[in-house]
Amino acid sequence: MKKTSKPKILREMRAKYDFSKAVRGKAHKPLHQGYTVTVLNADGTSTVENYKLERGVVVLQPEVLEYFPDSESVNAALRGLIALLPEKRKATPKSRAG
Repeated sequence: MKKTSKPKILREMRAKYDFSKAVRGKAHKPLHQGYTVTVLNADGTSTVENYKLERGVVVLQPEVLEYFPDSESVNAALRGLIALLPEKRKATPKSRAG
């Protein structure tokens, strides 16, 4: 049986790709502003769905998500931190000497 040769892997970018004028994050839109998803259906039609994060939703970074996989663990940790905080003092009006 004849072995097929594997194509060579190019380690360099082709000359036609020019990233010298690229702007990092140009198309980035924060999640709290919402986003749109276009679903292409099998019959050729498309459905547009708009999403926006609800109030109170927090997005965790991947390294934090390793330690807090669900909302219960995040809430338990935050409640523990809140217990360590000194109680809030009521604001008293400052009197002026004079």
